[in-house]
Amino acid sequence: MTTHWFKIESPDDPQVAAAADILRRGGLLAIPTETVYGLGADGLNENAVAGIFAAKGRPQDNPLILHVPSADWLARYCEDVPETAYRLAEAFWPGPLTMILRKKPFVPLRTTGGLDTVGMRCPDHAVTRAIIAAAGVPVAAPSANTSGRPSCTTAAHVREDMDGKIDGIVDGGDCTVGVESTIIDLTVAPPRLLRPGGLPLEKLRAVLGEVALDKAVTQQLSAGEKPRAPGMKYRHYAPKAPVTVVTGKPAESGRWLCAHVPEGAGVIAFDEYAPLFSAQTVRTIGSADNKAEQARLVFDALRSFDDTDVTEIYAQCPDSEGLGLAVGNRLKKAAGFHTVDAHDGKLVVGFTGGTGAGKTTLLRAFADAGAYIVDCDAFYYEQLRSDRLLQADLDAAFPGVLHDGELDRQKLGKLVFGSAERLAKLDRIVRAHLPRAIIRAIDVSDAPYFGVDAIKLFESGLGAVCDVTVAVTAPEETRIRRIMARDGIDEDRARARVGAQKDEALFRRQCSLEFVNDFPTRTEADAAAAGFVQKLLTESKEDKQHG
Repeated sequence: MTTHWFKIESPDDPQVAAAADILRRGGLLAIPTETVYGLGADGLNENAVAGIFAAKGRPQDNPLILHVPSADWLARYCEDVPETAYRLAEAFWPGPLTMILRKKPFVPLRTTGGLDTVGMRCPDHAVTRAIIAAAGVPVAAPSANTSGRPSCTTAAHVREDMDGKIDGIVDGGDCTVGVESTIIDLTVAPPRLLRPGGLPLEKLRAVLGEVALDKAVTQQLSAGEKPRAPGMKYRHYAPKAPVTVVTGKPAESGRWLCAHVPEGAGVIAFDEYAPLFSAQTVRTIGSADNKAEQARLVFDALRSFDDTDVTEIYAQCPDSEGLGLAVGNRLKKAAGFHTVDAHDGKLVVGFTGGTGAGKTTLLRAFADAGAYIVDCDAFYYEQLRSDRLLQADLDAAFPGVLHDGELDRQKLGKLVFGSAERLAKLDRIVRAHLPRAIIRAIDVSDAPYFGVDAIKLFESGLGAVCDVTVAVTAPEETRIRRIMARDGIDEDRARARVGAQKDEALFRRQCSLEFVNDFPTRTEADAAAAGFVQKLLTESKEDKQHG
């Protein structure tokens, strides 16, 4: 079969009529929506619907959704449409919401997976609504991927899976939402969420009040249970390699991944955590707090691993607020609900700041409270002495620095310092090894609190795995006096050291807390540091108790 390619950017494009004609005559047409691309057919034509199942390899009891151009079409295909359906349509259609309603008898059971209910949706894509209106039939359209694979968010994805199997593909641009529609069952009381999607649960509750969650949202249905909506029963969205989903706060899941994921594995990570995985194949899905971006990118990330040789994939999972519920659901479906809870009960605090700011005072107070202090500089020198993999990488990059299994640090220093290019190469090698070694040390320790002391806390990626980050600052003149007294150098050299470091404003912007160490005596500084640490521990404990 030759698959016709339509590039349609406007509902007024003359090609709309040709695309609609494919649907009218019982053909299969991939259509764009704001969520994912759908594989469309006339939902009232049983032979056409059978073609969807055949092209996708989709189980026959997995229901399809009927797509319509407006809420005016609801009464054509549904019995006893409740008032709540029209309220939801007014609030969220066109949009990523599917409503389960009682079907009229002429809607084929093949379309509904044998159920007396049908899912109805009005997609937020003007070209697709124009095609449906021109076809004059409701369009059954599951996601346009091979069944079980990650859904398609671009026309190119559809071509990968469906070229030669269907009559046409409408290229309407990249999907703007990226996860399928939210499905709400309005035939039960209270209404029940069957599938989280592009419309957050919180928005549904704002209109409907109480909304129950079906167990299929958080776990796999058993073999004998009949799904009431798409995506409830079968393993979905899966790449070829098995997936493990790591849950917990981002810092916790980031620590777990860094400590446990083997070299060569695939990792789906939030942007902030990518620097930690130099020995893995990494796909990022946006920052930890940008769930809209995560929704847009999650399927593309999952699909992309099929072009690699990774044999296992690990994924960071967002929390269940907003679109996080849908993103987490898709990841867990891809994993067959194989998850790891990364919650470790530990508190990891990162400390950073310029030289002379007085970090030592605060670190000493944190250690007195029972914390294990990780001095990244000391850890680095220990790794240079004992880490054979780090030494091998350094010797490969800087031949001759390794003699009889011992690293010649003096020779390495002469090779590196004075050359920005070589210094950057050294920095890349160290970052590939040191953060992982530090995080593994934290992982195996029984200490309840950890303080990570690093001038390059965020550049190294370590800042992302800290539950709290603290900028230790002090006025410039105070820092200069401290450096002169501590190191026995003159004022000009002390000023040069301060001037060569990052502006303290950057530390403030990066960190969640600030400790200003500008106390005239050590006694006052120690007392202030102890109070700061006690407050930090109390607030962190309360935060963990409240989830």
